[in-house]
Amino acid sequence: MVIFSAPSGAGKSTLVQYLIPRFPQLSFSISATSRPPRGEEKEGREYYFLSSSVFLEKVKNNKFLEWEEVYKDTYYGTLASEIERLWDQGKTVIFDIDVEGSIHLKKRFKERALAVFIQVPNVDVLAQRLRNRKTDNEEKIAERLAKSTLEMARAVEFDTIIINDDLKTAQLKAEEVLSTFLNKP
Repeated sequence: MVIFSAPSGAGKSTLVQYLIPRFPQLSFSISATSRPPRGEEKEGREYYFLSSSVFLEKVKNNKFLEWEEVYKDTYYGTLASEIERLWDQGKTVIFDIDVEGSIHLKKRFKERALAVFIQVPNVDVLAQRLRNRKTDNEEKIAERLAKSTLEMARAVEFDTIIINDDLKTAQLKAEEVLSTFLNKP
């Protein structure tokens, strides 16, 4: 498995979507969340959208490999059934998940997992990217920025860090890192 993580707005989803068509063995792990869809998001494409009560029931029944309350009353997690579905197809699973979830998966799957942290040049760049998405209000952006400082401090716990200050350079670095991991003996 390949795990991409970063503060919200750092570009992890953009990089994952760039890599998938270049590596046919990859298949995207669709996370579950209790938040409502944003923009053009669709059920079963970007996320499995669950109510908080359904999400917490699945937690109680040990249906998640990892899960977190990322923001107050907003849960994200990886369903074990999603990973089993992809592995049954012979795929290498690629994740686009939060920092805590990434660290949990890396600890659980050890050398079978590559954990990649996407770093932004600074918080000002991150703030501008979040505003440019036009999916969150200023209160939510402030919440995401506050969380990003804590997340960036955990970057050292990942196998590799890619600085996304230039998208093309970050894409090429991600390709290189992924190719090395997928082709190791």
